[in-house]
Amino acid sequence: MAAATLNVTTVQPLGDRVFIKIAEKEEKTAGGIILPDTAKEKPQIGEVAAAGPGKLDDKGNRVAMEVKVGDKVLYSKYAGTEVKLGSDEYVLLSEKDILAVVS
Repeated sequence: MAAATLNVTTVQPLGDRVFIKIAEKEEKTAGGIILPDTAKEKPQIGEVAAAGPGKLDDKGNRVAMEVKVGDKVLYSKYAGTEVKLGSDEYVLLSEKDILAVVS
């Protein structure tokens, strides 16, 4: 049995789940101090890479997603599941864990 190659184009989120490409961690502070890996904070901003079709309401109607692919979003710090697809890191989370769309 051949192993499938997983990437963001071959994995489709279900329901109201969203794949967010994690933004790069800060390498140094505003003052120019280089941060070691242990001192870097987990980023909370990323770009929507894939979105599910939306969740079903109580009557079985599909509720459309408020975010779309390409939106830059701010999400809860400890929400979702971190997934590595290829060389990129993503977080898979529910739409309710997205706090804001950043422009």
